[in-house]
Amino acid sequence: MELEEIGVAMIGTGFMGRVHVEALRRAGVRVVGICGSSPKKSRAAARQLGVEKSYDRFEQAIEDPEVNAVHIGTPNRHHCEMASRSLEAGKHVLCEKPLAMSSAESAALVELSRQYPNQATSVNYNIRFYPLCVEAQARIASQELGEVFHITGSYVQDWLLWPTDYNWRVLCEEGGDLRAIADIGTHWLDLVQSVTGLEVLEVMADLQTVHQVRERPIGEVETFQSGGQREKQSESIHVQTEDAGNILLRFNHGARGALNVSQVTAGRKNCLRFEIAGSHNSLSWNSESPNRLWIGHRDQPNQLLTRDPALMSPAAGRVADYPGGHNEGYADSFKHCFRAFYAYIANGDFEAPTTFPTFADGHREVMLCDAVLESHRCRKWVAVDGPAS
Repeated sequence: MELEEIGVAMIGTGFMGRVHVEALRRAGVRVVGICGSSPKKSRAAARQLGVEKSYDRFEQAIEDPEVNAVHIGTPNRHHCEMASRSLEAGKHVLCEKPLAMSSAESAALVELSRQYPNQATSVNYNIRFYPLCVEAQARIASQELGEVFHITGSYVQDWLLWPTDYNWRVLCEEGGDLRAIADIGTHWLDLVQSVTGLEVLEVMADLQTVHQVRERPIGEVETFQSGGQREKQSESIHVQTEDAGNILLRFNHGARGALNVSQVTAGRKNCLRFEIAGSHNSLSWNSESPNRLWIGHRDQPNQLLTRDPALMSPAAGRVADYPGGHNEGYADSFKHCFRAFYAYIANGDFEAPTTFPTFADGHREVMLCDAVLESHRCRKWVAVDGPAS
């Protein structure tokens, strides 16, 4: 199958749905139709995004013979059922993170995917595909850093800073018992494990719910809402999910780590940072300046590598479409993630190694979330169960 022959149905019409539709088109993949939580939302999104079809129900999308793959960008509680039904309908599946509400659900999805060996599955950990993250991965793989001693960093935002800020993600029944860690912390955890080739074995977590009561506006609320949303009529709701958290990490091969996650850090809109210390040198990257990679040395001047395909490894060059000085960013990471997924499908060899995050990777992240939550509740180090693969 040629890339342009693959048809995709987008499930979800919110922020992620719009990002997916644009990135799919830039990757050269046809978006056949879109489905929201109501026929009205489906029609409005199809009209606004220029998508050919709007589906009144999810079932219409997975029954459409023009659809070869399904993208799931709904609230987390729908992920497991929609991914399962899409696989059973013969579709490839790419799901937003987290893959499921529990590790039991994510394990079931991994097992189900094995029953359909000619259908590809993926979880959208798009941050892996920033060119300088791939560059960091290549440098570590070549032993340029030497032995990795420790990995530190954070993922912080401010869109839930005030008690009047609200989104479905704050509710356990919609997103799960973990929120900040599951929503953005898993991006950091997936990224540093992908970049270093290491696995988190144990965690020690301390979580914090800053606003135990939030004001829920009556009416529609978008992710990353503007301040004007706070002027709407509202009702008070009790919140049990965390606004922030700190996690100590133990990796295999003796490496250590520390992660800070927050959705209540004023001024930080969407900032992921990591610093990896090795026995030869170190690397640091910040998603708010994604076209620069800092390289630290002990006995020579430090370096700042600006994203330029001519100066990077071949692997990083493959996810850098523009020449040096022409910045690439957030939307491009989705494009390259989707391009890797659909190139794999178009190739047709479903026994080949994957170059994108799989359901097994998504399951690993959900198990990490389970360990984080258990550690916070019992106040001790907790081991992460083995991967599904």
